Amino acid sequence: MEFSDRYAASLTDDGRYRLLVEAVTDYAIYMLDPNGIITSWNPGAERFKGYTASEIIGHHFSRFYSESDRADGLPERALETARKEGKFESEGWRIRKDGTKFWAYVIIDPIRAPDGSVVGYAKITRDLTERRNAQLNLDQHREALLHSQKMEAIGQLTGGIAHDFNNLLMAVMGSLELMRKRLPDDPKLHTLLENAMQGARRGSTLTQRMLAFARRQDLVQTAVDIPNLIRGMTELLQRSLGPSIDIQTQFPLVIAPALTDANQLEMALLNLAVNARDAMPDGGQIVIAAREESVSEQNRLALAPGSYICLSVEDGGTGMDTDTLRRAAEPFFTTKGPGKGTGLGLSMVHGLTEQCGGRFVLQSAAGKGTTAELWLPVAKPKLSVTPPALQIVQPTPDQESLIVLAVDDDILVLTNTIAMLEDLGHVGLAASSAKEALAILQTRDGIDLVITDQAMPHTTGLQLITDIKTQWPDLPVILATGYAELERGAGDNVTKLPKPFTQAELGREITEMNRRSPRKGAGQVLKFRQGAVS
Repeated sequence: MEFSDRYAASLTDDGRYRLLVEAVTDYAIYMLDPNGIITSWNPGAERFKGYTASEIIGHHFSRFYSESDRADGLPERALETARKEGKFESEGWRIRKDGTKFWAYVIIDPIRAPDGSVVGYAKITRDLTERRNAQLNLDQHREALLHSQKMEAIGQLTGGIAHDFNNLLMAVMGSLELMRKRLPDDPKLHTLLENAMQGARRGSTLTQRMLAFARRQDLVQTAVDIPNLIRGMTELLQRSLGPSIDIQTQFPLVIAPALTDANQLEMALLNLAVNARDAMPDGGQIVIAAREESVSEQNRLALAPGSYICLSVEDGGTGMDTDTLRRAAEPFFTTKGPGKGTGLGLSMVHGLTEQCGGRFVLQSAAGKGTTAELWLPVAKPKLSVTPPALQIVQPTPDQESLIVLAVDDDILVLTNTIAMLEDLGHVGLAASSAKEALAILQTRDGIDLVITDQAMPHTTGLQLITDIKTQWPDLPVILATGYAELERGAGDNVTKLPKPFTQAELGREITEMNRRSPRKGAGQVLKFRQGAVS
């Protein structure tokens, strides 16, 4: 017989059990007497909880529970459940010797004498902290992904609605402008007309907010000095919020500029400040702060690695519960009463930060106020750019009439644009598609300007402009769009006219375009405007 076999045979069952328990280091295995006093302690228990056997044997096992759990009687209930039901099983926070917490999976089994009485308990504990953290991290990323997909779907729907609404507003506003010139001198009619125009303008503002949420607004992103921008609008904020609100700012002495659209950021801050005021009906303090942070590859906000400016607006107001917080940035969702909010303010902020490559984060709890964070990328330093040389071209004498080709797939907008052009004294040609526009250009001489929509079936406005420049490189083109879903950098050298536009805006752009065009005539004009279509 081998030595190991002789040794194993000589061991009692109790000895084998003790060797097994003492060899386990991934589980804390120890015994309790009927009152919960610790009577044994294995190496796994020492590794998890930090106590040596001499330090802990003879003490009550409730030492591993938090004060709140002990006050609630959880240790006693655990033993009672094991005694009555044959087992106690649970997960929860437990306390190590050094006071730190770990997430434990616990099983307590009663040990019974032959007569059925409980003579002690066997307790097994496993440290699941890493697994729990990994699961929480996975759940957070899954929730973030679902939220992102939901917001993307809503954004696509919102952007499409805004596009169609812009076209309707174009027809309404243009027709009202032309009617104004033809109405008799009746004050009542002019009042009604002005009311209609005001409603159309409010609709235009609404579509801009919708486009902001859908990340389809045209941004002018520059390096923005956040502290200077806030200081410049402090008076406006204070006047808008009223005397019951105290505005405090907290900025470091030196902070990098953020890459964003200054005008849109001012609107976003005003929206957040007004929301903060509304959450404090009895007045209070709003803190506007900024800090610079470096974001690593793995981060809770799913941002691209790099440096960011975190601009925050914090209030001490009523706060939001979990359900309200989850829906807060959705378009048209509002907790304000009827007529007191469009539900697009936070949506606009969300769209701005996303379009800039950042994130919008809301932190709030009922009764504990709200903190809104705008994470914006730090503007990278750029090499100095030499201004373009002045180009000398022949000036264009003022012409009373131009031949303008208008391209739009929406018949209402197209009809309205032609009417505006003709009222301005120009000759308007209509094309309802890019294909029709190219056919007109190939068969009709003397066209001075093309105005095209961007979002059209089969061919976009930018694609049409590319085709036009290939065959008629000197023909001026204006891109008219309220649906600025362009890739970053696309169309930078194209003159744009935002929809819905007024007749005055259309007239100014045509005059400026005609002045810049080298096609027209004699003399000399200094051409300053960078990126002008020629």
